[in-house]
Amino acid sequence: MVADYDKMIAGYTAKYPKEAAEIKRRFAHELPADWEKVLPSYKPGDKAVATRSLSGVALNALAAIMPELIGGSADLTPSNKTALKCSGDYQHNTPEGRYLRFGVREHGMGAIGNGLHAYGGIVPFTATFLTFIEYMFPAVRLAALSGHKHIFIMTHDSLGIGEDGPTHQPIEQVNMVRATPNVLMFRPADGNETSGAYKVAMEQKDTPSVLALSRQNLPQLAGTSIDGVSKGAYVIVEEKNPDAVLIATGSEVSTCVEAAKLMDGKFTIVSMPCAKLFDEQPIEYRRKVLPFKTPVIAVEMAAASGWYKYAHHALVMKTFGVSGKGSDCMEYFGFTPKGVAASVKKWLDTTGKAVKEHGFALAAQFDEPTKRDLHYVDYI
Repeated sequence: MVADYDKMIAGYTAKYPKEAAEIKRRFAHELPADWEKVLPSYKPGDKAVATRSLSGVALNALAAIMPELIGGSADLTPSNKTALKCSGDYQHNTPEGRYLRFGVREHGMGAIGNGLHAYGGIVPFTATFLTFIEYMFPAVRLAALSGHKHIFIMTHDSLGIGEDGPTHQPIEQVNMVRATPNVLMFRPADGNETSGAYKVAMEQKDTPSVLALSRQNLPQLAGTSIDGVSKGAYVIVEEKNPDAVLIATGSEVSTCVEAAKLMDGKFTIVSMPCAKLFDEQPIEYRRKVLPFKTPVIAVEMAAASGWYKYAHHALVMKTFGVSGKGSDCMEYFGFTPKGVAASVKKWLDTTGKAVKEHGFALAAQFDEPTKRDLHYVDYI
């Protein structure tokens, strides 16, 4: 049987050398030459855009040169921004189509994506709202256990979803994903970080990625970069001897940048698009990003779990959300520049004084770099 297969491949290669090279590349889990050059970059002053839309731009740029990118959405294509311009739907009469209409069946979608990667030569992407990742989480967990390079595109990542209310506003989901071994959880702050998330996700061989993306428009920030995402966390606004470090993810990064302008004193701003990648960095780098004897305050519209490894104080969600416009929801819980500035000042004037005086350390300043243990991938 093997001999017959090898003979077939040899014959195909002789007759269709270009197509055969493509198949061999894909089954060897190799990427096209210079593929990363198609990822868009952005500069301050460019139009404010939701990261779900920026994700659609990056996904389409990659899909145009990578026929192995195949996937779809659980009945939320217009919201997830995952439609492929280079391909139509996979249907009975269009088997060449690369876009799958999964319907409202998140778990089945995730399982099918894993199966596509297991077959070989395919990089699957599947999409829904971040809250609904819970419906498909067994498939996410199995992707991590089995070493599937599967890109989970999760939009509407926070209170910014607005009117759909608490049932749709994710609170605990971000930390649930972060706590799962061998899954990279990205929450990009703008266009550069969205492209950076795709770059890292595509570079993986045995690790799935979850991209948590905003519904609301976000500004293109100074200091962000595509390559910075690979570090997990990095400084985007640096001050010498700052009064505090504000560390945030996603939409809250730009909120912190604006909040710092409303306060007296100096504040370094750190964006942390992927905590797991930051944990993998050398101690020296983590100490540079989170310096000793400097209060660190985390800001994220999600549950607090995990933040006290990186911060002395966390401005986070402690309840479910509320119904209302996205901007009103964020104002209600204090996730506006004015609200964050007031909370930071209050903490620095009280508990923060003791932190600065005694120089309390953080686990992230001492923990050895983590390594992804993929022993289970080898025997599954």
